[in-house]
Parts: sequence; structure tokens; C-alpha cells
Amino acid sequence: MSETETSLAPKDNAFLLGHEEAEKMFLTAWQKNSLHQAWLISGLKGIGKATFAYKVARFLLSADESRRDSYTSLDVAADSPVFRQISGGSQPDFKLLERGYLKTERQKIAKAIRDGNYMSEEELGELKKSGVIAVDDVRVINEFLAKKSSNGCWRVVLIDSVDEMNTASANAILKILEEPPHKTLMLLVSHNPSRLLPTIRSRCAKLELKPLQDNIVASLLRRYRPEVSESEVKKITAIAGGSIGKAIDYADGNAAAYYDRICALAAAGRNFAAADMLKFCDEAVETDKNYDLFKELLLKYLSDKVRSFQQIEAHAAAFDKATKIFAETDNLNLDKRLAVMNVMTSVCRECLG
Repeated sequence: MSETETSLAPKDNAFLLGHEEAEKMFLTAWQKNSLHQAWLISGLKGIGKATFAYKVARFLLSADESRRDSYTSLDVAADSPVFRQISGGSQPDFKLLERGYLKTERQKIAKAIRDGNYMSEEELGELKKSGVIAVDDVRVINEFLAKKSSNGCWRVVLIDSVDEMNTASANAILKILEEPPHKTLMLLVSHNPSRLLPTIRSRCAKLELKPLQDNIVASLLRRYRPEVSESEVKKITAIAGGSIGKAIDYADGNAAAYYDRICALAAAGRNFAAADMLKFCDEAVETDKNYDLFKELLLKYLSDKVRSFQQIEAHAAAFDKATKIFAETDNLNLDKRLAVMNVMTSVCRECLG
């Protein structure tokens, strides 16, 4: 298995499972020459939306339109010119729009290039990016679309993700969607399409990717994290919610063991050991990553209890209380340790006490 085949980066990833129906829908539209020029690709984080979008882009930029009926999938060989060009950022008819690096980080990149010290993918991944896609970033797309395609065929613009645009950049994209250039495909990845401008949604064909089935999440987790034990694979799959991206993050962050500790403390009810609770709260706020993981897994625990009809009113009330405490703590920069303590003691005393 080659490095490309096992890469998690959507631009490098030739492997996609669980979205065969969406692939067939796009392929059929292309074969019938009825391809909409803008597609809103939505769904939960980590289920393969960007990977799907890159797969569409590679196919469209390499497919032979004179042989439409001969294609049975969107697969493009990893060693093909188009695949390698898109992966390397050199495909002339493909443009990615995403959050750009902060000015100080761009200066670091420029200095590295001047010094001949090109940064690795890992080093680039550690650089800080802007919080939004700015309107200046969209101007790059306009410049791209002002030029003719390299071979007179399709051009593809991928926005990952459209949720990260501010008002100005969203309106700039809307202008492109209102009058898209001939044979230009716009792929808009969105984790929460309800927050987009209604006018943007109305100009796109909708393609909602569903959460992955547990057996697919488990299969992918074994592929990308072969060192994870089978018992851990089962635990992680159970809490990943159909997201392979989340499952991999959980595997890397030992989330299964963390979730077990939440369950154990909650199951103890009013009889929880104070020392165990204090230790848990300390560890939950050691880093921002720990705190974010705690919030995510605690809300997951409570929502699962509600869905399984276990003390619905108590767990639903605890969920609402936890959500409120987390929001106030984050918005007002309050004591995170106190927030963890309040939420956990509330769960222990009110849900099972």
C-alpha cells in the first residue's frame, strides 16, 4: 500500500468508502450532460466531504467526454497526471479556496523559500491560519476564472469550507454563483449549510453525505490506525457518530479510555469518590485539547442516554445545563476547572443520585 493510498489529506486520498450513492448521482448527471455548475456538499465533520469533492474534481478534469458511457465510477488512478497535479497544487484548471495563513506565518513561509528551506506538510500544518476566508481570498478565484482553461474543458473551484467565509467573501462568492463561467464547477463543502446565505443555498445542487455506518468507520480506522487494538476499535467506533475523522482523532487522543472514565464517574452517582473526581477535573483542563475533548464526550454521553430512553428528563436537563455552562465559560473566559466540576457533579447527583 503506497503512501498516497494511506494519506488522510483529502487532496492525496484516493480511498473513499460509504458514499457510493453520492458518487453515482454525480456520475449520472455528468453522463447525461446535465451537470449543475454548483454543488453544496454537506454533512457532519469527518465523514469524507472534502475527500469526495477532490474525487469529483480529479474525475472531471481527467474524464474523456467523448466516452461518457464507458465510466462506471469516479475513480482516478493515484499515479495519473491530474491526480499528481492536484495533490501537488500545480493543476492549472483547479483552484482551492480555504482560510489563508496569518500575515506573520506567510512571512515565515516566504523566508523559508528565500533561504531554500522549503517547509514540509507537517511544518505547514503547524502554522496558524486566519479565522475566516476573507474577500481578498475570493479575488484570487476571480483571477483564476478570468483565464481560459488549459485545454478548453472544465475548471473546478473547491471551497473548503464555505462555512468559514465572512459576509463580504460570501457575497463575493454569491456573485460568481449567480453567473458562473461556462464549464466551471463550484464545489462548496459545508458542515452546517443552515448558516449559509439562503441565496447561496438556492443556487447550488444539494448533496448531503450521510454519517458512515459503524462497520465502515471500523474498517477505515483499522486501515489508517492499524496499531489500534480491536477492542479499542469497537469502543471508538461506538462514540464516533459515523465520522472517520472523529474516530481517528479519538484514537490519537485516547478518547475511548477518557469516555470510560466519564461513564464510571456518572455511574457512581452520588457515591463518586472525591479524589477521583478532583483528579479527573484537573486532567480535563490540563490543555485546551483536553477540555474540548471533555466537552464533546460529556455531551455525547448525555445525548446517548436521552436517545436510549434512560432517565430522559434528567439527562436532557443535564445536557441543557452543561451546554449553558460551557457557553458561559467560553464566552466570559471563566474558570474551566470549575465548569468541569459543576457539570460532572450535576450529572452524578441529578441523573443517577
